[in-house]
Amino acid sequence: MAEEDDARIRILQSLRGKICEAKSLGPVSGPNRQKDLCTFCTVSLDQEEVFRTKVFDKSTSPFYGEDFYFEIPRPFQCLSFYVYAKSVFQRDLAVGKVSIRKDDLCKYSGKEHWFVLQPVDPNSEVQGKVHLEMRLNEVITENGSVGQHLVVKIIECKELPLISGQNCDPYATVSLVGPARSDQKKTKVKKKTSNPQFDETFFFEVTRSSSYSKKSHFQVEEEDIEKLEIKVDMWNSENLAQDVFLGATRVAVKILRNDHIHKAWYLLQPKGNGSKSKSDDLGSLRLKLNYIEDTVLPPACYTPLCNLLLKSPDVKPISASSAHILGDICRDRYEAVLPMVRLLLHHNRFLPFVSAVAALELENTQEANTIFRGNTLATRCIDDMMKIIGKNYLAVTIKPVIDEICESNKTCEIDPNKLKEGDNVESNKENLQVYVQKVFTSITQSSSSCPPLMCDVFKALRHLACKRFPGDPHVQYSAVSSFVFLRFFAVAVLSPHTFQLRSHHPDPEISRTLTLISKTIQTLGSWGSLSKKLSSFKETYMYDFFKSFQEDKCIEKVKKFLDEISSKVSKESSGLEDAVVLKEGEVQKRAQGKKRLGKKNFKKRWLRLTNRDLSYHKQKGKEAVCTICVKNILAVEKLDESAFNRKNMFQVLHSEKPLYVQAGNCVEASEWLDVLGQVCRCNEGRLTTFHPSNYVGGVWQCCKSQSSSAPGCKPCTTTMLANLQLDIDCDREAERIFSLLSLNDTKLQNMEDACATMVVYQGPQREQEEYSKFTIQEPKETFQTLQQLRNIMEELQQQHHIRNDPTAQYGSLDNPIVGKST
Repeated sequence: MAEEDDARIRILQSLRGKICEAKSLGPVSGPNRQKDLCTFCTVSLDQEEVFRTKVFDKSTSPFYGEDFYFEIPRPFQCLSFYVYAKSVFQRDLAVGKVSIRKDDLCKYSGKEHWFVLQPVDPNSEVQGKVHLEMRLNEVITENGSVGQHLVVKIIECKELPLISGQNCDPYATVSLVGPARSDQKKTKVKKKTSNPQFDETFFFEVTRSSSYSKKSHFQVEEEDIEKLEIKVDMWNSENLAQDVFLGATRVAVKILRNDHIHKAWYLLQPKGNGSKSKSDDLGSLRLKLNYIEDTVLPPACYTPLCNLLLKSPDVKPISASSAHILGDICRDRYEAVLPMVRLLLHHNRFLPFVSAVAALELENTQEANTIFRGNTLATRCIDDMMKIIGKNYLAVTIKPVIDEICESNKTCEIDPNKLKEGDNVESNKENLQVYVQKVFTSITQSSSSCPPLMCDVFKALRHLACKRFPGDPHVQYSAVSSFVFLRFFAVAVLSPHTFQLRSHHPDPEISRTLTLISKTIQTLGSWGSLSKKLSSFKETYMYDFFKSFQEDKCIEKVKKFLDEISSKVSKESSGLEDAVVLKEGEVQKRAQGKKRLGKKNFKKRWLRLTNRDLSYHKQKGKEAVCTICVKNILAVEKLDESAFNRKNMFQVLHSEKPLYVQAGNCVEASEWLDVLGQVCRCNEGRLTTFHPSNYVGGVWQCCKSQSSSAPGCKPCTTTMLANLQLDIDCDREAERIFSLLSLNDTKLQNMEDACATMVVYQGPQREQEEYSKFTIQEPKETFQTLQQLRNIMEELQQQHHIRNDPTAQYGSLDNPIVGKST
């Protein structure tokens, strides 16, 4: 088993993006008037919806501003964005869609693009593939002439779409079509499956006209073959309505040779040519996408690169280290620092590294009031660290206040130029003061909840700042406040959805309230502002509003808070952690002790996971129907689709009967498995095996064991115990770093050349463009590190070349043939 794991290559996909805005939407059929158009946007992997924006009211050019990120847990063919018009009395109406094939995603990755909306035609909404086996057999007919039979076998289908959230009831029709014929045959219906196994064979007679006299070596005439096609249509059987088209493919008979078996997978295609005649009238959608596909090699391949990066904190000077070089050559790519930060965090090497790069930055800082204000390697590393390990801290500190602000929706506008008719500026100011005071109090009383690593980093920054500017008594506070207030709390208040504090981007009015609160909070936390230097406010109304907070007790609260989170004394945990909501959402829960069949045995429930317990409720906000202590969870695993003929199911195994849950889509299922697996990974008595199916009729459906207490028949998923309670895949992070280095190979070479030139040239320092692009303090040390990186990169490139499977054969399951549409 270990050898198999060591040789395993993983293909990991993720998608990060933003649904920015739409323009000139419409027209929409139905009762909606154009000026009253309320729309929302969805994201789908093939035909499975995995994300949905909020509804934007009454606009044909809505600004959605919704960020999304998810790991892609399964193969897919197409990424689609749908714009819907919200309807009260009937189902939502599709305005249009943008569909991008997986192979084309790289064309749009990393930049914003306007996409023209295309019509949404039910016959074009297809996905999946079909496995066919075909051959031409030569036969002797009853009158003694030689003829041919066409043999078509429908073997199976994969990845057919869900119908109304459930597996479909598929069947296939197989036809031999030509100018003057259409012979059709039909398979049996397969119940409740998206991967039906048919294994049905059909025969079609292919003959010449009786006037043809040549009998020997009979071949199908070339002209005839050009006109004959095998047509396969997939359908979903509907009992009380018209059957639903699932996709089709056409195969020309001319590709077949006598007695030669042609066996291949074909992608299902839509009906017709997908007419776009009206697409120009449907509007446009602006999207920003970043699709990443990592080919992750076995762990041993990344050991040299990881070791070199983890030695970075010990390299003198720090600018000659591999981690600093990576940040230096990728300074224009903000996401480049993240994999390095995650790797250093996992191995407890972040603090010494960031202390060293912060010290280097301070050497080049001339004035204390500009300390840590730029977008430097040090500030980017600390920003990413706080986002990673500070999520729970934000949840227990400001999430309750953010929720109150978003749900109460009180008007807080104090700009005279933005007041609406009937607004009372004094009332608005009072609302805003209440909210600011709540946020400010939540922050300044939260020192005991601040993660230890953040405290350690703040302590180091404070020490370095005092050492660099010994004559400034305030720099010890401004060094810390510039991060914790300006770059952490103020940003989280401004964009709560980015920090998972809210599921969606706030409405424009609430967003404006959060903007005002954020501006006030970052000024309250800025040591210069608290020293009554209010020139930072350009707006008169903000200056007047902020004066109400200029009290000595505010300054003392901030000072006390900053002292506590950067204290030299390590704080001991009280052991009484507040319950933090890690994930919640609507699911389908299987009723306990019921028969296998029947939709009524599944109920909608609100599933809620905290760091203490897992509970489900009839509705959000209602009392818990059942609560399972996290410490009692023994395993969390996927459930086979065959167990209940449902996709995206998982099971929570604990001391009582298993809890069977169906998530809304594949991304939700993957996220639930990840977060549940992480929160219970250290529990005592965790199971080592589990049953991937259920126990029905006195037998386990997976292994046929008759005892309900029989040990599981499949090994449980192993969960790596990561430091800081982080789920960090170090091999994946190393692969991303390797990819970044490869993309910037030219810059690495330029840096090598600059080092070589600086070593050779011993005269006065010359101003050269190559020097100004990089931080080179010790060219010999830097050159040596660059050579080590180069050797490691070459070895990894070699490993990728050796280990990567060759391109899958055209027509295989992994590389199906793109057939013609019907």
